[in-house]
Amino acid sequence: MRLPVLSLGALLLAAGPANADRLDDAIKAEMARRHVPGVGILVIKDGKVIREKGYGLANVEHNVPVGPQTVFQSASIGKTFTAALVMLLAEDGKLGLDDKVSKHLANTPKAWEAITIRHLLTHTSGLGDPYQKLDLRKDYTDEELIALEATIPMLFAPGEKWVYSNMGYHLLGFICTRAGGKFYGEQLRERIFEPLGMGARIVSESDIVPHRAAGYDWRDGKLKNQDWVAPRLNTTADGTVHVTARDLGRWDRALYGDKILSARAREASWTPAKLNDGKSTPYGYGWFVGPVNGHRRISHSGAWQGFKTQINRYVDDRLTVIVLANSSHAKPNKFGELIAAHYIPALAVVPAKPIRDNDPAAAARVRGIIDAFVNGEVPAGLSESMKAIYTVGTIRSFGKEVREWGPLLGAELLEHTTDGELRHYRYRYKFKHETVAANVSFGKNRQIERLKIWTE
Repeated sequence: MRLPVLSLGALLLAAGPANADRLDDAIKAEMARRHVPGVGILVIKDGKVIREKGYGLANVEHNVPVGPQTVFQSASIGKTFTAALVMLLAEDGKLGLDDKVSKHLANTPKAWEAITIRHLLTHTSGLGDPYQKLDLRKDYTDEELIALEATIPMLFAPGEKWVYSNMGYHLLGFICTRAGGKFYGEQLRERIFEPLGMGARIVSESDIVPHRAAGYDWRDGKLKNQDWVAPRLNTTADGTVHVTARDLGRWDRALYGDKILSARAREASWTPAKLNDGKSTPYGYGWFVGPVNGHRRISHSGAWQGFKTQINRYVDDRLTVIVLANSSHAKPNKFGELIAAHYIPALAVVPAKPIRDNDPAAAARVRGIIDAFVNGEVPAGLSESMKAIYTVGTIRSFGKEVREWGPLLGAELLEHTTDGELRHYRYRYKFKHETVAANVSFGKNRQIERLKIWTE
């Protein structure tokens, strides 16, 4: 199936020349390759918008192009707002980052006794995610969702490891609602969105939202509408915000000053959290932190209900790239990397060179993991924390994408290191239609302690 969007080309929204350039060509090629109906981008350099463009369609059924006012779902970029609200409430004295969760939420389980708000902010709480038990068609009350999540087993003791947890941000939203005396989304509107002139708001199915984009999936070679979820599940604090690229541009500019967050709060937000053993994590308070070719980057991505999003802030270069796409099949960071390198060539991601592989048994094990994904099966030997991430439902969904990569053409080892009992491997797999990187860490009894697979 060939989408009509791909014949439309780029739609100029604001800055930049009217005719296409090499960056436009690269963005359109990536859209075509991944069957993405629409993308909105905003690029800011030294506080000024240097490119604002829309590509393709916000709504395929009604043939509506992406424009400067197109509203996307934020997905997990919304966590940056939740974390900021936590910091504001802390400065108000209404909560403390080292408060136990049980101080603010009633009837929490004994297993949560040691979890603090700081643990929730940094994904070091030991909480998993509830998606194996969660009924996406049910409108849970706050109390019902907390009760369900209380039944999910802990993955590890708080502060022991780093594992991304949407549940943790669900709880932060409930805590903000109680500490702030009103729905956390209303507090976001009053304290962040309106002061910055943003039109952002919590997602609502019932409200009329002008310029709302539709979200899409690419399944079995066809474009499909996003799956429906119960409305209240689109109001949790893990990232359910309606935003435009311009909204996120205003948020970016605010993060260079004191209008919303103090310098102290901003610096704390972008400092990698420490584990109990002193090791650093890749996350601060609501933001991923880590360098790209030695250039500091503060970023967040999102994926939910037919939308993929990315904000990359290269703060030392004063360059910000915002990408909003209405397709679950999009790779927004791929767009972001293309755009960043266009403006600052030093930010171009250079593929790692292969090294000699002296451990064929490990390579065969990782190949078995990919084969399991292709077959929709849970790989053997996952640790408990990895089982919480790679659930049956997640693997079935991911398996559909893996099968679209085509036959495997070759594999390369890129890195092999050890860290105590952990052995870390990074591979590159070349499929007919995709190139994929995989990070795998084996622990005791060759158990898989870490697993991450992404397209290069």
